[in-house]
Amino acid sequence: MAAVEFFFDCSSPWTYLAFTRIHPLLKRADATVAWRPVLVGGVFNAVNQDVYERRARPDPRKASYYEKDLQDWAQLAGIRIGKPPVFPVRAVLAMRCVIAAEKCGALVPFAGGVFEAYWGELQDISRPDVLRKVALQVGLEADALLNAADSADVKDELRRNTDELIGRGGFGSPTLFVNRNDMYFGNDRLPLVEAALARHS
Repeated sequence: MAAVEFFFDCSSPWTYLAFTRIHPLLKRADATVAWRPVLVGGVFNAVNQDVYERRARPDPRKASYYEKDLQDWAQLAGIRIGKPPVFPVRAVLAMRCVIAAEKCGALVPFAGGVFEAYWGELQDISRPDVLRKVALQVGLEADALLNAADSADVKDELRRNTDELIGRGGFGSPTLFVNRNDMYFGNDRLPLVEAALARHS
């Protein structure tokens, strides 16, 4: 069976798109997936600092098309992507909570809730009260989740995932690997991921 590793941070709208769209792809390909939460800011700081310059001084033509492109993709995926008032957001606690949710068998619904809270409802996912609300919506005990997110094991796992992505050549979110060494970056590469899965299977 072919395998996918999905390195992701909920603070990226393109990752929200890929996270939403990959589930039927995995089913069609009969592939397994390993969800790998990371801190994309840590990746940028290490290997992709140009992103900050592009945000500070965007080309107006590219920026206008970017907004259209994002909304076209959102419509295709059937999700809402707005403009959060807090952007970029400090996603450390949110991504630690995603790891803690995985240990409860609830990564997919919880991460999906975090994406929706930030991009659909435009809430600040750095706030514990927002994450508590998401946890309750997906049937998790909010205090236990936040306590687990503060544990050394969870903090270390998030750091390891981020360092591993950098070490394997990644530079942003989402980054996907098919059968360990075949890397793909971005929501729009999912057709290539599916083709690779077909070859590997």
